[in-house]
Amino acid sequence: MKKTKLFSLIALVLAMLMVFAACTPKTNEGKETSNDGTTTGQNTENQTEDTTGEPVTITYCNFNSSGGNEETLAKMVEVFEAEYPNIKVDVETIGFDDYFTQMQTRVAGGTAPDCYELNIENFAAYANKGLLAEITGVDVSGLNETTLSAFNVDGKQYGLPESFSNVVLIYNKDLFDQAGVAYPTDDWTQDDVQAAAEKIRALGEDIYGIWQPITYNEFFKVVAQYGGSLLNEDKTAFTINSPENLKAAQVLVDRVLVSNVQPNAVQQGGMGDWDMFMSGRLGMIPTGIWAFQTFTEGCDFAWDIVVEPGSTQKATHFFSNCVVMNPETQHPEEVATWLAWLASSTTSADIRLEAGWDLPALKDLDALSSYLEVTPPDNREAVFKSLDYLVMPPVIEDYALMSDIIGQKLAAAAEGSITVQEALDQAQAECEAQIKLG
Repeated sequence: MKKTKLFSLIALVLAMLMVFAACTPKTNEGKETSNDGTTTGQNTENQTEDTTGEPVTITYCNFNSSGGNEETLAKMVEVFEAEYPNIKVDVETIGFDDYFTQMQTRVAGGTAPDCYELNIENFAAYANKGLLAEITGVDVSGLNETTLSAFNVDGKQYGLPESFSNVVLIYNKDLFDQAGVAYPTDDWTQDDVQAAAEKIRALGEDIYGIWQPITYNEFFKVVAQYGGSLLNEDKTAFTINSPENLKAAQVLVDRVLVSNVQPNAVQQGGMGDWDMFMSGRLGMIPTGIWAFQTFTEGCDFAWDIVVEPGSTQKATHFFSNCVVMNPETQHPEEVATWLAWLASSTTSADIRLEAGWDLPALKDLDALSSYLEVTPPDNREAVFKSLDYLVMPPVIEDYALMSDIIGQKLAAAAEGSITVQEALDQAQAECEAQIKLG
């Protein structure tokens, strides 16, 4: 072959290679890769780049904005899309009463959205059935570790805490002053609560020291405060009538039937616990932080809060909604970017706080300064201190049946129709007979 023909052929091949290289998309541009090959979320704008030039649209379904915060969520989406113009979020809002029925049907039918909201009660069931994708590649270090761990299963993050609420001990400062009792502190135990309740009860025939509903939801928490549990560690057996649980239930019931620091059904006169507290007739009430606005508007006396007292240990309720990813989504990076922004960005938190819509689960209290500055209560820091003592109900397939059985037996004990021992023994026997564990 002549040299001129050879050079011409080489030139042609090189030209073709250059064209091919120019047309090949740079899929890893802007990403950082960890030692295990996992892409980190350092440059989400490049991560979500659509080579067609069109923004990627993801679908997000929720229940929590229904009934008053649809515009708040719409504002969040607007701000997010301005920050990430290559991602569009198509929002669907369904009322709470219909949400989980619809979601269950859509997940089973393969028509679930790219991402959606779950409450903490349903999260475990979805995760354990393999219906959720692990959320990776985004920075969630700004989220509170305790709330984040609630949605971590076997070391994998299947949900991000979108918001949270918890329970604190709210107390009437005026009644404490009248009874000559020092205000509750973080060191208080259930014994301290009982002693204060008795002194407040002595103030008058229609004054009561505390009202802690004797229900399943309160019971599993108080059980934890006394070192007990309703199931053994591997959830293969019920432990409802254990000595620790018996002591916890006895404390609750005795406040009604023995010391009467808590009103019985007749003494309540059809009044609820919140109403009695706002009437100035109740010294203490363990209830949710969602009561703050109502009490601020309805109480004409000074009140404040403290971390719930425990016994052998502290324990308090935790309520949270999380956001999760559909494992069938075609846009996992875009979904993860949206979910991380929604849950952990200070911009999203500011919009949520301004609207008074739940509490973002951020680690940095400075980012929540606007919440901490609102009074009453003065001791709002107790809301975040309580996060160190969160306890969740045992999640089993027949959760509703278990809670109904235990709740009915506790109600009978509170009325005095059966003893506490009989109530827990009967609950143990009925749960064993009707519910299969493991």
